Amino acid sequence: MIERVLAPNPSLYTGPGTNSYLLSSGTDVLILDPGPVIETHAAAIVQAVGDRRPVGIVVTHTHPDHAPLANPLALTLDVPVFGFGPGPDFLPDVSLVDGSTVSFGADELLAVHTPGHTSDHLCFRHADTLFTGDHIMEGSTVIIEDATAYLDSLYLVRDLGVTRLEPGHGAGIDDAGAAITEYIDHRLERERQIVVAVTEGAGTIGTIVDVVYVGIPAGLRHAAVHQVGVQLTKLSRDGAVSFTLGAAEEETEVRLR
Repeated sequence: MIERVLAPNPSLYTGPGTNSYLLSSGTDVLILDPGPVIETHAAAIVQAVGDRRPVGIVVTHTHPDHAPLANPLALTLDVPVFGFGPGPDFLPDVSLVDGSTVSFGADELLAVHTPGHTSDHLCFRHADTLFTGDHIMEGSTVIIEDATAYLDSLYLVRDLGVTRLEPGHGAGIDDAGAAITEYIDHRLERERQIVVAVTEGAGTIGTIVDVVYVGIPAGLRHAAVHQVGVQLTKLSRDGAVSFTLGAAEEETEVRLR
């Protein structure tokens, strides 16, 4: 059984909030992505566990809206914490890699390393369902830090053949294949849009944002600048454009190769 407990941390970046999940098999329950340290949210998770036996806490990645509650909640429940590796306000008892499993009752979660959003990002497969963290979200694209790794990770999860996605933010997605394909198409189209913008005279990251992200809310412009910089890094390595690697400012100059 899969249960969702929504953290009360809505924002432009988290949507309605972080989805924390309880996965149960028999009397065992496993917690996935407990979220930020919010007392009422911790209490809601403990209440949802109820009389069942908690056996562990699993984290998809170490961003502050997913991981910080893991260690204090683990102390409360006296269970181990599982994750790819340490991060801000997070220290796993057990480190996971691609192919690692976490057992609960008669079931298990399979870790799938999906770098791109972050280098430490894991998705988790349970039967035909994939818990995607911030790799794929309902109703939105995601911020990434490595466009090459992210696209490769999208192809990887596409080839898993799962039928349902349970994201870190937003509602569950029934047609997993269509959603993953849409994400892949979006990334490839964004690459094309950036190359076209530079070809037609956009010479800085800021002007590329003006062309590619028309009408973006002011509060998201910084994220758009970052995203264009990440995409340009891939395009530079692919030989399509030239710009100063690692420099992602409005004024950073870009040109075709």
